[in-house]
Amino acid sequence: MSLWEKHRIEDKVLSILEQVPESAEGHHLGRPFLTAYQIAIEFAQRYPKVVDELGWPVGGIGAGQRNTLAQYLARRLSQYVKDHPEGPIEGGFLSNRYLEDISFKEDELAFSSSLTDSGFTLSMFRLREQ
Repeated sequence: MSLWEKHRIEDKVLSILEQVPESAEGHHLGRPFLTAYQIAIEFAQRYPKVVDELGWPVGGIGAGQRNTLAQYLARRLSQYVKDHPEGPIEGGFLSNRYLEDISFKEDELAFSSSLTDSGFTLSMFRLREQ
């Protein structure tokens, strides 16, 4: 059994995405996206025991590890979207073009994306509009 299955991470991420406050209810652009970093921060706050067992830092510049929770979630959610094109989660990318920095902060946890000013884009996910 994978860690994804063991910890029911799909259900946990769906719960996170379901509770993203809409900035403008009924707006034609739909629900807001969350980056994998934002999902990882919320996941770490809600499920610290799972994060401890996974053993990865949330992510960002200076994490000091190749594998992070944000990378893991981005990879697994991307695969999920690919395998379930009509499923409840949709994904997208935020381009790095003209982007110097994106910073994330929650309580004492603060870091910048390690993907800005790189050849990689930032993964974003949201619940599909019903």
